Amino acid sequence: MRFVQLFYDDVQPWDTHTKHNETMRELCGDIDRPISALLTDLKHRGMLDDTLVIWGGEFGRTPVFENGNGRDHNHWGFTMWLAGGVRGGISFGETDDFGFAAVQDKVHVHDLHATILHLLGIDHEKLTYHYSGRDFRLTDVYGRVLTEIVA
Repeated sequence: MRFVQLFYDDVQPWDTHTKHNETMRELCGDIDRPISALLTDLKHRGMLDDTLVIWGGEFGRTPVFENGNGRDHNHWGFTMWLAGGVRGGISFGETDDFGFAAVQDKVHVHDLHATILHLLGIDHEKLTYHYSGRDFRLTDVYGRVLTEIVA
């Protein structure tokens, strides 16, 4: 199994505590065509069938501005997308009307990790080990594979 991790830049420009709208327009404009080209190329070559592409971060952004033009961190409701091994053209989960917190089909980080491991061919429950009177694993002792999104 091989892994490749790509970063947009070495200075982490997505942390938009200031100039959020302006910065997002620029960053999304910069990355839209390359991401599209990558997915198109992988699909054209038949490689998307056995390649998992994950786009996301460890949190989202609040739906309101802080200090007039930035957005704070928000771990209550955020978006990630996956391609390869998952059903295309769907969204899973919803936030409240304000866009602040997940309210329907919430995905815990353990569920996300269990699903990613499943897509990589690894049963997350088999990684369990017992230590100091407790079971541990990469997905803690939680996490379920999101069969609703798996192709």
